[in-house]
Amino acid sequence: MSHKRIPKRKAAIAAGSVAALGAAALLLPNANASQTDAKDAGPKTLKAADASDLASLLATQLGDAYGGAYYDAAKKQVVVNVVGDNSNVVDAVEKAGAVPRSVDNSLAALKSAARTLKTDATIPGTAWSVDPKTNQLRVTADSTVTGANWNKLTSTVGSLGSGMATVKKSAGTLKTFVDGGDAIFGGGARCSLGFNVTASDGSPAFLTAGHCGVAAKQWSDTQDGAPIATVDQATFPGDGDFSLVKYDDPNTQANSVVNVGNGQTVAINQAADAAVGQQVFRMGSTTGLNDGNVTGLDATVNYPEGTVTGLIQTDVCAEPGDSGGSLFTQDGSAIGLTSGGSGDCTVGGETFFQPVTTALTATGATLGAGAGAGAGDASATAGAEPSDPAASDPAAGDQSGAGDQSGTGDQSGAGADQSGAAGDNQSGTGADDGSGMVSSNG
Repeated sequence: MSHKRIPKRKAAIAAGSVAALGAAALLLPNANASQTDAKDAGPKTLKAADASDLASLLATQLGDAYGGAYYDAAKKQVVVNVVGDNSNVVDAVEKAGAVPRSVDNSLAALKSAARTLKTDATIPGTAWSVDPKTNQLRVTADSTVTGANWNKLTSTVGSLGSGMATVKKSAGTLKTFVDGGDAIFGGGARCSLGFNVTASDGSPAFLTAGHCGVAAKQWSDTQDGAPIATVDQATFPGDGDFSLVKYDDPNTQANSVVNVGNGQTVAINQAADAAVGQQVFRMGSTTGLNDGNVTGLDATVNYPEGTVTGLIQTDVCAEPGDSGGSLFTQDGSAIGLTSGGSGDCTVGGETFFQPVTTALTATGATLGAGAGAGAGDASATAGAEPSDPAASDPAAGDQSGAGDQSGTGDQSGAGADQSGAAGDNQSGTGADDGSGMVSSNG
């Protein structure tokens, strides 16, 4: 475990076995690499973290002519979808340093279509998000959506009109990823720590998934260990999937880093909105470090426990126990918290994340450690480069305890007595049934 039982705990994010050494090799040598804007005329070359800012600016300026935007990672450019043939709009996009692209659907129309899906096709096992690359809604149905529910979903999508949405059938099952892992433990459930933050009252805290926060009030850094943190706020299901958990020891040293295994950390220096097309990395206590790309925004996921809105969709894999784990970028931007999805890290699948920016705004927390809480120490270890990540021993250091993931005991009643335990912001309580799903009791 990365959380040491000392008064001033260096609370880096817990790492399980590093299952994706390829991702580590890609990330670590360039963790603090700088990217500079091109000096040539034409579209700006931008960091992925800056793409969402430019897109938001143009969305405000273009109004109904705006059809969304995405990040072209190969060219490091922002592509902006433009509806209609107004030359003034095209000029505005080009002057802002983005690349205009003609499309049929405005972002407003796509969001209207998403509201129709929410009204007419909120079916457990379904999800949808805005995909600016296809200029359509990306609709997913898992293996449980059959018969009348499948017919209802496809007929609703058809009613939206041609070119408005596509439906993909997933072989897996949409679920929250709480089960297994060796990061944080509470009430029989096990999750992953996301990002260390400072609560609005100045106390050290961390963010994790909301379905973890409603499953248990107190959390430990070891299985069956003494609690080290208590849930302050939790939201799930509904308008997000996030929890603010305060460390019980006010002197906890909560560094703003992600522990990516083998003694390596990456400094987290800011929170940023996701951009479709950008590369992201996910760290979780079960599957370690994995990477992929953002594929959709403003996703709605209909879990068995209820509907969650406003999520990020990616093609990064995840498995039970990764819930709450950190989604971040190569240059140290905090992007999301692992919520759930379908599939696993063998066959792949879709995974959804709670935006960190939304969680910070809702909880009033700020990213990183407060004054005197050890923020300076984070930069000293961040971005350390292994001489040969591919040759590293996955079982080295704290990761040797990964085998403890078996034998968690009877989880069928986990969290059953936790109603209201996580504060007034809870919208339900959860019990881990050991199947990788959190069933709502609220």
